[in-house]
Amino acid sequence: MLTTDEIKLLIKKYALQNAVKYNKTPQSGAVIGKVMANPELRSRAKEITALTGEVLSEIEQMAPASREEELNKLAPELVLELKEKKEPEKGLPPLELNEPLVMRFAPNPNGPPTIGSSRGIVVNSEYTKKYHGKLIIRFDDTDPATKRPMLEAYDWYLDDCEWLGAKPDEVVKASDRIPLYYEVAEELIRKGGAYVCFCEQDVFKTLKDAKSPCSHREQGIEKNLVFWEKMIAGDYKEQEAVLRIKTDIAHKDPAIRDWVAFRIIKTPHPRPQVGDKYCAWPLLDFEGAVEDHLLGTTLIIRGKDLADSEKRQRYVYKYMGWTYPKTMHWGRVQIHEFGKLSTSGLKKAIADGVYTGWDDPRVPTIRALRRRGIKPEALRKFMIDLGLGETDISLSLDTLYAENRKIIDPVANRYFFVWEPVELEIEGAEPKIAKAPLHPSRGGLREIPAGTKVLVCKNDVDILSAGEKLRLKDLYNIQITNISPLTAKFIGTDMELVKKEKARIIHWAPLDGLKIRVLSPEGEYIGVGEKGIEKELNKVVQFERFGFVRVDSVKDNWVVAYFTHR
Repeated sequence: MLTTDEIKLLIKKYALQNAVKYNKTPQSGAVIGKVMANPELRSRAKEITALTGEVLSEIEQMAPASREEELNKLAPELVLELKEKKEPEKGLPPLELNEPLVMRFAPNPNGPPTIGSSRGIVVNSEYTKKYHGKLIIRFDDTDPATKRPMLEAYDWYLDDCEWLGAKPDEVVKASDRIPLYYEVAEELIRKGGAYVCFCEQDVFKTLKDAKSPCSHREQGIEKNLVFWEKMIAGDYKEQEAVLRIKTDIAHKDPAIRDWVAFRIIKTPHPRPQVGDKYCAWPLLDFEGAVEDHLLGTTLIIRGKDLADSEKRQRYVYKYMGWTYPKTMHWGRVQIHEFGKLSTSGLKKAIADGVYTGWDDPRVPTIRALRRRGIKPEALRKFMIDLGLGETDISLSLDTLYAENRKIIDPVANRYFFVWEPVELEIEGAEPKIAKAPLHPSRGGLREIPAGTKVLVCKNDVDILSAGEKLRLKDLYNIQITNISPLTAKFIGTDMELVKKEKARIIHWAPLDGLKIRVLSPEGEYIGVGEKGIEKELNKVVQFERFGFVRVDSVKDNWVVAYFTHR
């Protein structure tokens, strides 16, 4: 196990490499993403985050030349890598098509779409747009118990698809089509490709592991048809019987051997039009195999970890005389800010009050990104640029934020927001209306009233010293006379103070400003902002020296905003 000093050195190497490459202090997310690629360190995320903060503080103080010199000393191979490494090709590879393109995105609606879901939505829609194909959204909702669908999630998926510019040409709900699967199952039985098995799970596993068939495998078509009719009629209890696809019982991969196509579930489906109409439910490999044929799917893009699904499904296609669609695979993408958060885990955390809902800024859903002010064009480009490589990727959201910043920065108005406010009294100052630009390049001014007292951020106060000269942004210059209580004296308006004495510039807010609550992935910030912010409802603005936020609600002099990114 790596020691703390060894981890810190590793962080420093990657941070210096990033700083040299981009000629600026790196974002912590980019560095953490590199470090966390080491499987041994994934369980030490909190420690690594804290150490990264320390290292970046050191690097921030270093001159660019010193950074490169230090990197040469600590890790010359990383300097060489910067010189030799070519930027990987971005975007989606072209397709070779011999027939009209039909693609499907097939979610289980047991929760809303996540950032991971957006990759499938965007890539499938991008290809079908480019090649004038057909995009189908197919809800794989045939597990009413373990992965029980949420009624709201069907609409959430369609809404998020439309937001992403991926409106489907056809929408299919598998739970509406159970009779079609029953027909295929019966035909498979008649062809000798499926049988009803009554073995207990552990008994069948023992036989399967020994590459031995169970006693039901050769019981004959007529018996299987009778047993199958009883299965779909509800004559058996849960786990009493399953329908298996007959494969190679001696196949080198145990997961392929006589896999389960249907099981008995007596839990009613949450969709009222389905309810308790069925008790024999298809498993995903069977339902997906049949649907891809019925819907005319010509290209499937799936994770390389699902390659076994194709191996299992090909047995169904062989028995039925169908042609299997072309398949492509991609590697996993791990977003380090969220770690491993499953839909079921998120659902429980929301029920327990850990998160406020599916659009809480701390959760990895598209709904949360939308509420934070991420634009669909940014998320589309982020996903398309990942391409279709089979290599697993570990990355941070910094790239997404960079794309989003390009879109919102030219249009987002600027405002002052002071979090953890501290009152500052200024001797010799007269009430004044400060005039600050709404945007540095688009023109327009906002007026902010300033009395003899204003509010400033506690983190600015924490590093102040008596006698220090400062400029209150877009207002005037002051000199600190006392820290507690915080007082200062007015010393003029000349901007030369900043140039000559390298005086710091800090922002401020009026005492009677708006109360502001900002919800962010790191927690919440409470403070005061200038008037005018309340007019930006549902828009993204920039709180100067804080970051971009989306104004979510305005009520009773309180503004609630969701943090977008810096």
